[in-house]
Amino acid sequence: MKVLIACEESQTVTKEFRKLGHEAYSCDLQECSGGHPEWHIQTDVRNILSEHWDVIIAHPVCRYIANSGVQWLYRDIDRWVKMYQGCEFFNLFLDHPCELIAIENPIPHKYSLGYLRRKYDQIIQPWQFGHKKMKATCFWLKGLPKLVPTNIVGPPPKDKEERKKWADCHRMPPGPEREKLRSKTYRGIAQAMAEQWGCIEVVAA
Repeated sequence: MKVLIACEESQTVTKEFRKLGHEAYSCDLQECSGGHPEWHIQTDVRNILSEHWDVIIAHPVCRYIANSGVQWLYRDIDRWVKMYQGCEFFNLFLDHPCELIAIENPIPHKYSLGYLRRKYDQIIQPWQFGHKKMKATCFWLKGLPKLVPTNIVGPPPKDKEERKKWADCHRMPPGPEREKLRSKTYRGIAQAMAEQWGCIEVVAA
């Protein structure tokens, strides 16, 4: 299958699809950090959305959409415009004619949900896929089944200090790399995507 992993510079998902023999490409405005520039298309993904893709997995920027940043809407009025623009970009994938689509993002706040075409279909956690981590992740799905947990190592412990370790993603200090590091896909989840979604039969047009 020809697979587009939109808005991905880490190539974590791209590499898992490549391992299974798929023609997968990451696409992002940034250079890739996954070590395979030959599989990376450095451009605005809107420039290649009109090409034929059997599967599209998108990771649109969540900065102005996610519930974790809703408090800033009341501190910076410009964020309302950016939120709307972010939702319009998100909707490009929801509206795309490709038959097999998955869009990944954190839980959105109620204001962005008002602009997105529809609500998410599934919420997963890294601890359902072999990682002792907490990071609620939503999927909007079209033509693809919900991901099935592959290695449940949770739920998180009740001990506060140990629980903090599982939630270290949310406790990263401010810095230029914080957003990039927090947005990376856990390998166990990427493997599940490739194994479970890469076997879907594509019907020829």
